Amino acid sequence: MDTKAYAKPGEYKLGALMVMAAAREVRDGEVVFAGTGLPMVAIMAAQHTHAPNAILIYEAGTIDGRSISLPGSVADPRAVYQASVASGVADVMETMQRGWVDLGYLGGAEIDKYGNVNATCLGNACLPKKRFPGSGGNVDINSLARRVVFIMVQEKRRFREEVDYITSPGWRLKSWKNGSMEWVTRQERYQKMFRGGPASVITDMAVFRFDEKTGLMYLDTVHPGRTAKDVQDNVGFDLDMSRVRGETPPPTYEELDLLYKKIDTEGIFLP
Repeated sequence: MDTKAYAKPGEYKLGALMVMAAAREVRDGEVVFAGTGLPMVAIMAAQHTHAPNAILIYEAGTIDGRSISLPGSVADPRAVYQASVASGVADVMETMQRGWVDLGYLGGAEIDKYGNVNATCLGNACLPKKRFPGSGGNVDINSLARRVVFIMVQEKRRFREEVDYITSPGWRLKSWKNGSMEWVTRQERYQKMFRGGPASVITDMAVFRFDEKTGLMYLDTVHPGRTAKDVQDNVGFDLDMSRVRGETPPPTYEELDLLYKKIDTEGIFLP
């Protein structure tokens, strides 16, 4: 029986719910790669609760830091506190290439039903309507970590049947053979370098996961105050709603105290 004291609607903000949903993706003892933003809050929350032995890697080059307070970015000197390694981007990316990273947090401008993510441009890549910052480490983390969690804003224009540009591959992607296009599995494309792929997508409306056989996205939980119809109305493809487990668990009072009084005391990412 679950005896946790969950906060009631109106007693927490959406950002806190999203952070704790992301924190629950971490398993104790895992190596987790995080970039600036909510992922930093999520991994610290996991370390303070159910995953005290999780090892954190920040993209700027620190490994296994134990910050007293939340760094303002992955390059904040506070990220180095008690770190096992304080180096640079090349070293942490090499760590990923060696296959040592279990979980990575990412974002993106668009995502499709197979988890292909666009962080590059809208429209034709040669003459785009709008250009985004690009991959950065997005494709590296997505390709080399065993699992990836995407944190994104929920909008119909962002959740598409097909993205305009595949920055980071999902569970199925296009392949051209003898002049014709077909969808192939990620494992077929990556072959011996295959380690895993997108595990979940956490938005401001719901949590999504992917079917192990088909690679298709499905709705897992809906945030309190939302309905499955609200979610489908903000997705640009037919979404599998057959596995909805119910509402996303809200943060507990203990977790809210942790987030605001111990981790993000300055309101950097959780104002």
